[in-house]
Amino acid sequence: MRSRVKVLFILLFTSILFSSFKKGENIYISDLQTEMMVHPEGIDVLNPALSWKLSGTERGLKQTGYQILVASSVEKLSADEADLWDSGKVNSSKSVSVKYKGQRLESRENAYWKVKVWTTNGKSSWSEPAYWSMGQLHYNDWSGRWIGMDRAFPWDREEKFSRLSARYFRKEYDLKKNIISAKAYIIGLGLYEFYINGNKIGDQVLAPAPTDYSKNVKYNTFDVTDELRQGENAVATILGNGRYYTMRQSYKPYKIKTFGYPKMLLNIFVEYDDGTTETLRTDNSWKMTADGPIRTNNEYDGEEYDARKEMPGWKKYGYDDSKWLNAEYVQEAEGLFEAQMNEHMKIVETIKPVSINEIKPDTYILDMGQNMVGWIRMKVKGNKGDQVTLRFSEVLEKSGGLAMENLRDAKVTDIYTLKGAEEEIWEPSFVYHGFRYVEITGYPDKPEIEDFQGRVVNDALERTGSFETSNPVINQVYKNAFWGIRGNYKGMPVDCPQRNERQPWLGDRSTSAYGESFIFDNEKLYSKWLNDIQYSQKADGSIPDVAPAYWRYYSDNMTWPGTYLMIADMIYRQFGNVKPIEKHYPSMKKWLAYMEQLYMNENYILTKDSYGDWVAPPQTIEEGRGMTANVKHPSELISTAYHYYYLQLMKKFAGITGNDADIKEYEQLASKVKEGFNNKFYNVKEDSYGKNTLTDNLLPLYFKMIPEGNKEAVFKTITNIIEKRNDGHLSTGLIGTQWLMRSLTENGRADLAYQIATNTTYPSWGYMVENGATTIWELWNGNTAAPSMNSYNHVMLLGDLIIWYYENLAGIKSAQPGFRKIEMNPVFIDGLDHVGATYESVYGTINSTWEKNNKIFSWNISVPGNTTALVYIPAASKQGVKEGGESIFSVKGIKFMRMESGRAIFEVGSGKYSFTSNL
Repeated sequence: MRSRVKVLFILLFTSILFSSFKKGENIYISDLQTEMMVHPEGIDVLNPALSWKLSGTERGLKQTGYQILVASSVEKLSADEADLWDSGKVNSSKSVSVKYKGQRLESRENAYWKVKVWTTNGKSSWSEPAYWSMGQLHYNDWSGRWIGMDRAFPWDREEKFSRLSARYFRKEYDLKKNIISAKAYIIGLGLYEFYINGNKIGDQVLAPAPTDYSKNVKYNTFDVTDELRQGENAVATILGNGRYYTMRQSYKPYKIKTFGYPKMLLNIFVEYDDGTTETLRTDNSWKMTADGPIRTNNEYDGEEYDARKEMPGWKKYGYDDSKWLNAEYVQEAEGLFEAQMNEHMKIVETIKPVSINEIKPDTYILDMGQNMVGWIRMKVKGNKGDQVTLRFSEVLEKSGGLAMENLRDAKVTDIYTLKGAEEEIWEPSFVYHGFRYVEITGYPDKPEIEDFQGRVVNDALERTGSFETSNPVINQVYKNAFWGIRGNYKGMPVDCPQRNERQPWLGDRSTSAYGESFIFDNEKLYSKWLNDIQYSQKADGSIPDVAPAYWRYYSDNMTWPGTYLMIADMIYRQFGNVKPIEKHYPSMKKWLAYMEQLYMNENYILTKDSYGDWVAPPQTIEEGRGMTANVKHPSELISTAYHYYYLQLMKKFAGITGNDADIKEYEQLASKVKEGFNNKFYNVKEDSYGKNTLTDNLLPLYFKMIPEGNKEAVFKTITNIIEKRNDGHLSTGLIGTQWLMRSLTENGRADLAYQIATNTTYPSWGYMVENGATTIWELWNGNTAAPSMNSYNHVMLLGDLIIWYYENLAGIKSAQPGFRKIEMNPVFIDGLDHVGATYESVYGTINSTWEKNNKIFSWNISVPGNTTALVYIPAASKQGVKEGGESIFSVKGIKFMRMESGRAIFEVGSGKYSFTSNL
């Protein structure tokens, strides 16, 4: 039975559906978030960060004060009884990450909150209420025992290609009293599905988020008040293997980490109307079987489902489980129990195939029209025992069949055995595939397009950005990037979704994550990943190339582990969240000291690198034909340049965290590293660095390592390499591409960056598009390289392209952390006549849509409440700028700052503006 408190709260939320903000004196408060989540259940942060957004009918809205009320019930909150915390009026402009400072909350407690604000335009009314609940904060809060079965069954096969069937658990309860509240707390390893009385709890898939389970495990919390009932109840779960019983067993144990057999711990905390409580918990009275329909589930190899083994009614009360086994007590998971504070994976979209063709008898190729990540939902009718096989790939052979070599030994095959019903609908539960094409064999009769759907699966991150231009190549590359980025969000950022790898390589995301943040709200995912990296750090300070360290790669280099620092900086820059820097500063400092002690020589050269400029393109497409890309070219120039860059970051972090004593040390060491770098790598005669590659010259330019007076000459070397040696193309791999577009633009050659961005000949992003790509390739020559390392869905070669799209083409750049102050300074390039972009910052929506038409420049912008923007408008003079058709100087709230390089610069407050000027 639904509780009275919950009814009231749902009624309040219903009002929010019709009015997403509360009005008071033309000021609106919306999007209340706790730890950047909406109404989160089961968090484990004792002093969570509270945030809200402001908007108003008048421009220039700035917050001057706030008051927060937090109560233990919605009734108390409605009556302004803040029994947990009343902040009182706080004279502050802060509206993002305001720390809760009230009464300490204990496990499973609820908190309801609202806020009102004082602004330059008046005072608001109280906002609509928001909510959070606490999780199981202490180890002793968990009751019951871990259950599972630490063995395989006769139909399983434990070998290199591990085949382990799913485990099914159930327990019946007869609850005697009237329920007013029930919360479930579950740790299901490796993956789980959770049911009460036949109903699936939650819409998540492939839960929980993956971790190094020997270090930490994630639990999920659900309000199940509406699912439990007085009287007869059945609780059921299915456990899949995930990364716990990992994809390869007894295979390269020095490299691949495995953890054991699937296991679970579940508590359901029930409150009754008479004031008593009861905890339903896992123990050996639960029943278990592995002889169900999911015969194997393996992230690399696929899922096999035998519908003849289905157990009708097993999730409901009254099912006869007398032939099932009793669940066994098993060793608890080694890692710390932590609330999952990042988004779940979900089915985020369903797409239709574009064609289906028979290539030989009983063999059909289904084309989704898009390289996607997820699985196929299939409708089929046939005889009992008929078996349909689905195999997946990203590309086809010339013969029309699947190209499988680039998947290595991943079998990527789902098999469905029919039970012979009138119509059967099936989709897998514990796998995902990266694919565009599906080979179908064994399908009864002739398969039709209508029999299949593509289920797109990734972390359900909010989309924060949109972007389009007048150039179709840029638009398609952006679309490809969107599909590639989201497809590789899997509770951690993985490198690829299709072959026998799918690992969270650090180097792939060092700059990519920054660009991704304009498209997706990736703050919580990457905050979680920073924790994964910290857990993977060795006692001596070493950080691996892959984290969580499912592959034990501790190669000690600067570029891959240094992503740790760069991601923390990105979260601070883009979201205004300082906590990752504060939390990880000691670990970052420890890692950098470790590298310096072992690998920095007396000349301040950091001598250890592992990968060089990874996957730099062969000079021509033919030169790379059949060539393996798995070749390393270690570079002391790269490792030393990055050392200098990280010292600048650590100096910044030291200031942010109050470690002032460290600042001078970082400054002094950076000066010596810079001097040593130039002594060793700078070629005075050629005005170049190292081997005079594009990357060798880009790094000292972007990192500001070039001696005074030599910058212009080195930049000329860079442009000569691109224009003359490369015929207007890039020649950078993973490292150099991270700094390419911004370096060119910031040094006055946005036109050259634009040429690179719009090229359709090799090597370029446009070349991928011209050759049929719908995501981003791992290799610039992905269509000719040897297939052993050739993914068609990677993001690492995006480099700083997405950053350049938003910050330079659209002109949306954070000038203060979290976009509290915005720099809007788009570049204008011949041939590009229109750019439109939006970005949902933590303060609200930023829009920049500009157009050039017959030498008239028009620009519509939106600036969110409680922020300001510096806008750079192309104009011969300040008098040539109009807003809303009127002289800029007759419009209130716009402040002229200065003229600079053909731009009139104005400061504006929140609101919408329409600027025009003559070009």
